[in-house]
Formats: sequence, structure tokens, C-alpha cells
Amino acid sequence: MRLQIFAVGRLKDGPERDLTDDYIRRASTMARGLGFKGPDEAEIASGGGMDAEGARLLARIPEGARIIRLDEGGENLTSSAFAARLSRWRDEGERDTCFLIGGAEGYSPDVRAAAPQTLAFGVQTWPHRLVRAMLAEQIYRAMTILAGTPYNKA
Repeated sequence: MRLQIFAVGRLKDGPERDLTDDYIRRASTMARGLGFKGPDEAEIASGGGMDAEGARLLARIPEGARIIRLDEGGENLTSSAFAARLSRWRDEGERDTCFLIGGAEGYSPDVRAAAPQTLAFGVQTWPHRLVRAMLAEQIYRAMTILAGTPYNKA
């Protein structure tokens, strides 16, 4: 199953970019041996309002992909439950799972309709650049859980 992160906006060079890249690299290395591809990250141009950003997001999603919207009102999962869900989707034959990080204005109604499944990192609102790093880390953590390595101490 291919894991993809689609984020509206550009993550500039700096600590968040370095952290995100590091976790994506780590996850990619582990993922291959577990039946996953990626995670791959794609930046979607911001601007033009939430409808324009939403159209650009939706245009990048492969047909038939499972789409997960990152949203503060979304489902809260433990890291182990997140890993189990990724494993189950892989085992059920999902080809693509796409995680969406919206722009500053949020998600358009079209994106909300196309991606009703949501995931949260708590009830707080997080800066988008931190959400990218957190998502990349949680994907890496899921790979370590599935591989049985000691990274996840919970």
C-alpha cells in the first residue's frame, strides 16, 4: 500500500522541514519490508481560496484511494491503533492511502465530501508545518510498531 501526504503550502527550509524529511526517510526505509511504499510527500500550491486549494488537492489523489483528512475535530487514535489500522488497510488490499493537510483557511466543502474520514492529533489546533512533522513521525512509529522494533515504548 502506498502512503502519501498531500499538504497545501510549501514547507520552507528549517527545523520542521528537516524533521519531516528525516521521519519520511526513516519510514520509507522500514516500509518496504512491511508491504508499504512511501510515505511520499507532495506540496499543493496555496492561494486562490479554499475552493481552489481543494480542487488542487483532489486532483492529486489517485482514483480509489483511501483519503484521510487531518483535522482537529477528527478521530484520535493511539499510535498502536494507527499502526493496526494501516496494517489492516494494507491487508485488505488498499492500493493508496492519502493523508491531507489543508491550507490556512481549512478544507473546501468538496474536499470534506470526498474525504469524510478524519484524524486528529488532539483537540488543539496545530501549525501546519508541525502537523507534517507529526504525521511523518506517526507513520514512522507505525512502521516500527509493525516491525516489532523498540522505538515505540507504549
